[in-house]
Amino acid sequence: MDVSALSDVWFEVTGLEVASGRGCRVTTTDGTEYLDFSSGIAVTSTGHCHPHVVAAIARQAARFIHAQVNVYRHDLLVPLAERLRAATPEGIDRFFFTNSGAEATEAAVKLAKQVTKRPNVVVFEGSFHGRTHLAMAMTTSKVGYRAGHSPLPSGIHVAPFPSAGASGSDGIDEVRRLFETVTAPSETAAVVIEPVLGEGGYLPAPPGFLRELRALCAELDVLLVADEVQTGFGRTGKMFAVELDGVTPDVLVMGKGIASGFPFAAIGASAALMDRWPIGSHGGTYGGNPIGCAAAIATLDVLEAPGFLAEVRDRGEQLSRGLGALAALDPGIVDVRGPGLMIGVELASPVRVAAIQRHCLSEGHLILMNAGSHGEVIRWMPPLVVTAADIDLALAAFDAAVRATA
Repeated sequence: MDVSALSDVWFEVTGLEVASGRGCRVTTTDGTEYLDFSSGIAVTSTGHCHPHVVAAIARQAARFIHAQVNVYRHDLLVPLAERLRAATPEGIDRFFFTNSGAEATEAAVKLAKQVTKRPNVVVFEGSFHGRTHLAMAMTTSKVGYRAGHSPLPSGIHVAPFPSAGASGSDGIDEVRRLFETVTAPSETAAVVIEPVLGEGGYLPAPPGFLRELRALCAELDVLLVADEVQTGFGRTGKMFAVELDGVTPDVLVMGKGIASGFPFAAIGASAALMDRWPIGSHGGTYGGNPIGCAAAIATLDVLEAPGFLAEVRDRGEQLSRGLGALAALDPGIVDVRGPGLMIGVELASPVRVAAIQRHCLSEGHLILMNAGSHGEVIRWMPPLVVTAADIDLALAAFDAAVRATA
């Protein structure tokens, strides 16, 4: 196919041209089937073209495609907000809808600045918050995301992300030091954190760290923003990763898996915070799109079905066990980590990561992506509907690739 009419700014993971997808599989235009453990970068939470989601989108497309929220309100806005209120941690009870995770991140920071009247934001090393200008300034996972786009917005200060094995209190000392030496709490609107670093290497915050961070933000009167764009909607085995530490942030950022692939995102906060956001100070043409709302409600129907998240945890344990067994046989595998179906396999050599990906694709018909500042981590993010048999197939393909590249 002649692709000369397309910008070549997109990096390419596979070069495949797909014609259709169903569940955990995609089929190319030449009829070849692949097991997709990329999930469109952790987006197709219910798999490709889940029939319940497809039916909801089709019904809504026949009713209304674009009902702009400033002009009139459609009848799925409130039902979705009520579903999200029930699904999110207690205290998150009012929602603003937008199109993408980056837009939601920008909205969260704008809300924090409006509420606190402060200019600065604290983020963490290895973070990825999006590709818009402010979100890019907040992103430190890879220099390629930032290079050539300076000057970036100011007021962003970076704290060390706690290392694996550190205690929650050890990690919080570094954040406290930042407030003592770089950005005063009285000048800081929010601390923004991914509970599990995404592009930064699928690295979870140590147990207890989010609780310590929640307490520090409360002590200093700084808002805590949890970026759950990649970790949310069941990816970690809980609806949201902050639940693993029993934490409620001031602002919750949502995207990716929220609507099974339809472009949709949201932020949630308390009514007390949202009430301090001046009417008209933020908005967007497509936020709360009715088809996106339909897809999000249908996605929640699937994710909230009895036993669904327990099955995600079981499949995550199956995948972790299998990867751990392979790691025990290969000294080049440095670490296997992560909750639920958000698992990172770190290797000593980024070159080998790329070789394993190529082998899995060509020989095992398995699609995998990398992560980490140097591409040293293979990230496992299959659709949440993945079966035990699918995981066995993926592990067999990975085993063959590991052996072939040893």
